[in-house]
Amino acid sequence: MRIGILTGGGDCPGLNAVVRAIVRRSVMEHGSEVVGFLEGWRGPMEGMVMPLTLQGTGGLIHRGGTILRTSRANPFKCERGPEKIAEQMEKHRLDALIAIGGEETLSIAEEMSSKHKLNVVCIPKTIDNDLNSTDFTFGFDTAVNVVMEAIDRLHTTAESHNRVLVCEVMGGNAGWIACYGGIAGGADFVLVPEKPIKLKEIAESIKKRHARGRDYSIVVVAEGAHLEGDKAQPPPTVNGNKRTGIGERLAKLIEEETGYETRATVLGHIQRGGSPTAFDRVLATRFGVKATDLVHEKKFGRMVALQGNLVVDVPISEGIGKIKSLDMDLYGVAEVFFS
Repeated sequence: MRIGILTGGGDCPGLNAVVRAIVRRSVMEHGSEVVGFLEGWRGPMEGMVMPLTLQGTGGLIHRGGTILRTSRANPFKCERGPEKIAEQMEKHRLDALIAIGGEETLSIAEEMSSKHKLNVVCIPKTIDNDLNSTDFTFGFDTAVNVVMEAIDRLHTTAESHNRVLVCEVMGGNAGWIACYGGIAGGADFVLVPEKPIKLKEIAESIKKRHARGRDYSIVVVAEGAHLEGDKAQPPPTVNGNKRTGIGERLAKLIEEETGYETRATVLGHIQRGGSPTAFDRVLATRFGVKATDLVHEKKFGRMVALQGNLVVDVPISEGIGKIKSLDMDLYGVAEVFFS
């Protein structure tokens, strides 16, 4: 067989590990050829192709980002987008496509599969860990470790200056990164999109901490979190991602309510960069091997997923359409340490 690969949406630690696994499994186990489409769905529309060989992908497991580069191009928003993809698949004699990405990339793949009969298998990818039908996505563990290490550093400077430090992390729709990173980093408060922020309660708790001798506090807030009482309207977005400036806003309000010096740190794209953790390297590799086998078994229209400790496959449609919100039992664990 001849197989194409694309990486769409935001970059993510572990993408190169997936590419490496697909090429290795395809060439060594199935005798197949693999090519990469550049810049997400733009690649198969415009014929932007590069060969993928054992030699060229052998040293990728530790590299962050994606050698295929990425974009948020959407063939359904381009003139003759689906038709162009079909033409390029035929031109390059490709039997199937493996699409690696998040909600938008997978939604495009599902429509291309169901309505345009594209032979596609999907691999879920997002540092936000908010895709359905999979317990974890690669990239999430790396992002959590970045947040944890940042909080470790914030503790020392917060204590030195008797400050309240607000750390804004990614998570426009779900608080997985904030919750895991906050628990691991020993944050004093974790604020997530699933639960409106009660400013008065946070301020009073910070005052009580100071009264008993804890003269500094660390507040972790997901970028999609919102204050209780905010008007029910969607926050501003960039490429579908929520950008509310909640970290800076919250720091200002806490300082006004408590009188304590408060500063904000926004981690931003630091969470998406760098080498993947061991967990993400292994998960990405397992996903790549499973997706390759699905292609060769001609089980198209499927998405690989981690359920428990097993890598399984589900219909692409089960992974999209609804955000996987934070497990509030886990949030309850974080709340044990609030006060």
